[in-house]
Amino acid sequence: MATQQAQRPQETPFASAAGSVASTAAEPTPPATMMGGSLPTTTGTSIPARGIGRPFWASVLLLLAAAVIPTLLFSNYHLFQLTMVIVYAIAIVGLAILIGFNGQISLGHGAFYAIGAYVTAVLMYQYDVPYWATLPVSAVVCAVVGFLIGLPALRLAGLYLALTTFALAIAVPQILKIDALEGLTGGVQGLVIDKPDPPFGLDMSPDQWLYLFTLFVGALLFLLAWNIVRGRIGRAMMAIRDHSLAAEAMGINIALLKTRTFALSAMYTGIAGSLGAIVVQFVAPDSFGIFVSIYFFVGLIVGGAASIGGAILGGIFIEFVPNLAESVSKAAPGAVYGVILIAVMFLMPGGAASFLSALFARFRRGTKSAELRPAIMRGSGADNVSAAAGVPRGAEPDAGGNRGV
Repeated sequence: MATQQAQRPQETPFASAAGSVASTAAEPTPPATMMGGSLPTTTGTSIPARGIGRPFWASVLLLLAAAVIPTLLFSNYHLFQLTMVIVYAIAIVGLAILIGFNGQISLGHGAFYAIGAYVTAVLMYQYDVPYWATLPVSAVVCAVVGFLIGLPALRLAGLYLALTTFALAIAVPQILKIDALEGLTGGVQGLVIDKPDPPFGLDMSPDQWLYLFTLFVGALLFLLAWNIVRGRIGRAMMAIRDHSLAAEAMGINIALLKTRTFALSAMYTGIAGSLGAIVVQFVAPDSFGIFVSIYFFVGLIVGGAASIGGAILGGIFIEFVPNLAESVSKAAPGAVYGVILIAVMFLMPGGAASFLSALFARFRRGTKSAELRPAIMRGSGADNVSAAAGVPRGAEPDAGGNRGV
């Protein structure tokens, strides 16, 4: 018996943990957990299953409020500004997928924004395609261009990749001015497109309808990005960002995933460019200079590089802070803008989303600690210590370290 026990291999903690995980995975999920019912227990009671959580309903209510309140209370100009915030936020989400979650630095996403805008403008102006039908075409074109650019970018990383994409942002506006494409793109003069009217005879202004349409498209794209970064593909992207050699050792196809990420990021920015062209009603090569790419990058850093929700804060910064700087000083708005940007970077080095998340977590911890009030302890100091520690009177240790029974 002793020999058999000595020959029996000991079960390591990793093996026991793996066995428990395997047994858990082998058990089928009860239908109640998927349908939002209750789970039976051995004592005969039932535990209510967790269905759709409060964050989901909070997001739905916030989306409804964002759709109803501005549409009813805001003027057309303020609705135009909010629409541009959503457009910029969509572009920043595409940049966040590439930089924040995959680690590929790009300073040329203004080029994809210009391509998406021109695809929509050309289709609407030259071929009378409905505005909503241009979005899928723009998404496909920008995704293909992003995939093709991502192939040579596989050999580059860091600053070299940033300079390559920077050159792309410089080249695209010049390409749009070529005389051979003037009949299609309008050359230097650009193209003017009509603002779409509300469908089905809805009693609202074109700005109200465009705001709701852009909000709907933005909500779908944000939901898609949120699911991607929280799923298997998102974990693979972040593994490449954190340690590419370890990711390759785990069997991740780095080249394919990087090019697909570049295509997805370009698709997001191209859709943003299409929406921006529809809202502004005008496209020209000089409207898509290098500063567009810089503004997108600034919005990404201000909102949070690896944050989906931070893209909204970045879009707000891009749209409103330049106007604020100009209102403060008409002589030197750039200096005021730079001071604001430096202050934001010092106060929120991880981005506005990270700062607000930490602030909210600190508030929750403060609320919970305020609820846990210490009990009022009376008597001598020893009795107070015993009561606070939950030790009954008479069970304190004596001088020899022995406890009374």
